[in-house]
Amino acid sequence: MFLKSFPGGLHPPDHKPTASLPVEACPLPAELVVPLSQHIGAPAVACVAVGQAVGKGEVIGQAKGFVSVPVHAPTSGTVVALEPRPHASGRALPAVVLRPDGADAWVDGLVPADPDTLDREELLERIRAAGVVGMGGATFPTHVKLAPPEDKPIDTLLVNGVECEPYLTADHRLMLEETERLLAGIAIVRRILGVGTVAIGIEANKPDAIALLSARCAGLDIAVVALAVKYPQGSEKQLIHALTGRQVPSGGLPMDVGVVVQNVATLAAVADAVLAGQPLIERLCTVTGPGVATAKNLRIRIGTPLRHLVEVCGGLTGPPGKILLGGPMMGLAQLGLEVPATRGTSGVLLLREADLQLGTEGPCIRCARCVQACPIRLAPTTLAACTRLERFADAERGRALDCIECGSCSYICPARLPLVQSIRHAKATLLARRRR
Repeated sequence: MFLKSFPGGLHPPDHKPTASLPVEACPLPAELVVPLSQHIGAPAVACVAVGQAVGKGEVIGQAKGFVSVPVHAPTSGTVVALEPRPHASGRALPAVVLRPDGADAWVDGLVPADPDTLDREELLERIRAAGVVGMGGATFPTHVKLAPPEDKPIDTLLVNGVECEPYLTADHRLMLEETERLLAGIAIVRRILGVGTVAIGIEANKPDAIALLSARCAGLDIAVVALAVKYPQGSEKQLIHALTGRQVPSGGLPMDVGVVVQNVATLAAVADAVLAGQPLIERLCTVTGPGVATAKNLRIRIGTPLRHLVEVCGGLTGPPGKILLGGPMMGLAQLGLEVPATRGTSGVLLLREADLQLGTEGPCIRCARCVQACPIRLAPTTLAACTRLERFADAERGRALDCIECGSCSYICPARLPLVQSIRHAKATLLARRRR
């Protein structure tokens, strides 16, 4: 069978032992730490006071600007602190600390709706008010993404069910266990965009999800497309190329080629927001890796400390060598387990020291493996050299800002050069100069 894909990329080992494990409900922790900054754009601003009782789903942080979304209480309880707490970014950032009361009672006023009775603006407002953001990791506010300018007509909706990162299986389980939520979300977003073409991209290592969705989408005018197993196929630009053959221009966005891409978990959250009026206060998350006793797929509340997730999975197997939010390719390394889960936490990966392939950096041997693997067609070693020599203008001409930081170059490099880290430094420097 011919499987669609994109140029470049590579195939690291899957390491997905949780692919066949049903989702389990994670018990509530004794304390939830809900960051006010868990989306791209302006952070929310706290609108509650210490000592205040709140209901499940109540707004505890108001959006600040168009590219922002509100933050909601993950359960009912009492606000015990408004203070900076450890954050996935590596800094202490403002958070609302909530002590659950055990009732888990929804706040009054959450109104279900029939999407067929709402116009486009009303649908977008329900999505915004529910705090829905991209749950594949980018956390860009969904209501903004679904409202492209009039000069950027959209004709295609692509549904991202790829989950190409090793170890992670939360999206896989969502497609299998919550198919109706996903399809409802697709129907709502399709109506908002007014598109006729809808395709769901799923890698061929998920044959059960491909079979199930193919059967359910028969007659719905939704194509289910099997993709070659290759990283980083879940990246927007690569998924667009694989499914449509269109190429997003340098510095451009998917809307420049008439496409909107939405992750399967995001679409399920859209369904909850519109059909039930429920905000985004929980998500599916894979807790996995050789550093945890029992790997699991969990339904977690936003604000749950990582330590609690690890305890639910039987605890650590020993001192962790590395703690990652996300997968091993693009996951963010964490300083400890006090960091809370956010809307973008698709997985927690625990590795032991013995699992880390550490080595000494050597000289570049000009093998060009990084060039072959780069899905954006960059020259990573050249960009890294520009960074090392502080020739940032040359790095910009070499399209450093187009780098998606997938890590393919660093992964494949036999000299163990920190290529993606160098390019990331160049990008940060160039963006800082633009802001000045």
